[in-house]
Amino acid sequence: MKLILGSGSPRRKELLAQLGLVPDAVLPPDIDEEPKRAELPRPYCARLAREKAAAVAAGPDDIVLCADTTVALGRRILGKPRDAAEAAEFLVALGGRRHQVITAVAVRRGDRVWTRDCVSAVKMKRLSDAELNAYLASNEWQGKAGGYAIQGAAGAFIPWISGSFTGIVGLPLAETAALLQAAGYPVWSMT
Repeated sequence: MKLILGSGSPRRKELLAQLGLVPDAVLPPDIDEEPKRAELPRPYCARLAREKAAAVAAGPDDIVLCADTTVALGRRILGKPRDAAEAAEFLVALGGRRHQVITAVAVRRGDRVWTRDCVSAVKMKRLSDAELNAYLASNEWQGKAGGYAIQGAAGAFIPWISGSFTGIVGLPLAETAALLQAAGYPVWSMT
C-alpha cells in the first residue's frame, strides 16, 4: 500500500509530515479548476477534490490523498488570483470582513472515495495602502486561494479565526487523519 499525495502544494506535504506521514509519491493532477456556472463555493471545492482524486493514477491498493482549498466571500469564489491586480481586488474585498475558507479532502482507494470538507471563518483587517502594496510586492499571494497565505506574512492581517488553522493552510489534519484511517491507511502506526 502506497500513499500518493495528489498535490503540488509544499504546504500540504508539510502538513502531512506533522502527522509523521511521508507520501511514497507526489503526483499533482491536472484538472480544470474553473467553477461551473452558478456553482456555490462548498460544492465547488468538494467537486474539485473528488476530481483530483479520480485523476491520479494509482494501483488498486494505493491510497490517493487530494484536497482543494477555496476562499468564499458570500457566494463568490475567490480562487487563485491571475495577477497582482486581481490579488489586490481580492484583498481589498476581504478587508474588514469575515469570509470562509473551505478545504475539501478526498481519499481514494481503488474505486472507493471518502470525502470531508472543513469550513473555517476568517476575518481580515482592512489593509492600508502600504500593507497592501508591500504584500503584493512579496509575491506571497501567488498560487494562493483568496490571494493570501495565513501561515505567511498575511497572518499579521488576520485578527480572528474560527475553525481549523490547518484547514485554512490547505489540509485539515483531523479530517485528513480520519479519512486515511477509514481507507485503511495506518496513520498512527509506528513502523
